[in-house]
Amino acid sequence: MKKTLSIALLAGLSLLTSSAQAEKRTLVISTYPVAPALFEKLVYTPFKAVCNCDIVVETGANADRLAKLEARRANPVVDLVLLSDFGMLEAAKKGLVQPLDYSKLKNYPRIYPAAKNPIGGNFAVGYTLYSVGLVYRTDKIKSFTSWKDFWREDLKGRVALPDISTTQGPLMLNMANMAWGGKTDDYATGLAKVVELKNNVVTYSKSSSQQASLFAQDEIWAAPIPRFVWAQVLKIGMPLKWITPAEGAAAGMNVMSIVNQSKNADLAYQLMDFWLSKDVQTALANELVDSPVNQDVQLTGAKAEFNTYGADTIKNLKFVKPEIILQQRAAWNEKWNKAMAK
Repeated sequence: MKKTLSIALLAGLSLLTSSAQAEKRTLVISTYPVAPALFEKLVYTPFKAVCNCDIVVETGANADRLAKLEARRANPVVDLVLLSDFGMLEAAKKGLVQPLDYSKLKNYPRIYPAAKNPIGGNFAVGYTLYSVGLVYRTDKIKSFTSWKDFWREDLKGRVALPDISTTQGPLMLNMANMAWGGKTDDYATGLAKVVELKNNVVTYSKSSSQQASLFAQDEIWAAPIPRFVWAQVLKIGMPLKWITPAEGAAAGMNVMSIVNQSKNADLAYQLMDFWLSKDVQTALANELVDSPVNQDVQLTGAKAEFNTYGADTIKNLKFVKPEIILQQRAAWNEKWNKAMAK
């Protein structure tokens, strides 16, 4: 009798376990291939313990992941997507993401105004932002204060600038345009001045890590560097200094949204809110992964120095409007390619 009862209990437990496993859902995230181990440790694993769900992560560049979203439009695989602000605006215009109900995010009131509805239409929320400063060799250059300094004769053949095709490219055009008095949204003045420098620039780099290598190899003495890689650049051991130029700090933002027709929108909302929480934003900032948008995050010392951090800093950042990038990108690329080919 006891044996029969034990078998029955085991069978019942097996059915319960199978049922629980069947109900366990999988949330698919599309994001950047940056610091995957830290995101797993600080975001995904803690969230899985809360949601009792699985998480699958797809990574890639903005353009590649956007193309995947479009190809799967009729039967989406991804639930939560993380892109640049202009990348998300493109996704919204193509109907690939859905408007958000910000009332479902209890941490939404705690984020900086710049991160609230950053592309319009309630399609996204900012989860991190970054500034771009100017970094220079203090043993080679006595003074460096402005974007205009890249055009100095004594720096000829000693500077690197971002390629127009990179995320930093439009930010560079905006700052050069400001420095040289340009007033139009096509940044024509800035583009002309940057092209003018082509024979004086060591390279128009494709990544910030490439710029760090050029510093390490003593090939360049000055370059614009995003704040999120500043700590890594310092590790090369050169006498380098970061400055916010006279024109202000160029800035960019990464945002998140929920894919249109997502089957797990409720879980996506939960993860977004978790990601925006003080604890998670603090953990990411302390690991120098992402600068926080939650205003309750408190950083000190080196952690504050290596993040884009603080109300006054955020308030004075120079963002490029996402719609300007979408409107002008093709023309910029065409003019750039023609000029560089000459």
